[in-house]
Amino acid sequence: MGRGRAKAKQTKVARRLKYQTLDTDFDALQRELRGEEDAGEQSEDYEAEYYAGYEDDEGDDPRRRVS
Repeated sequence: MGRGRAKAKQTKVARRLKYQTLDTDFDALQRELRGEEDAGEQSEDYEAEYYAGYEDDEGDDPRRRVS
């Protein structure tokens, strides 16, 4: 029991995907697949740059204290 509701929902989603018109930006997709960066995108090392300021706080972590 319960299969009818799940199947109805799957059918609804399938119909919506089949008949919905999507505005796909193929130029942006092509740039992404090529690996080109947009002017507004972050650099590859944005995480390293973000966490660089926390490197001097390594001794402040209470979980690292050894008694």
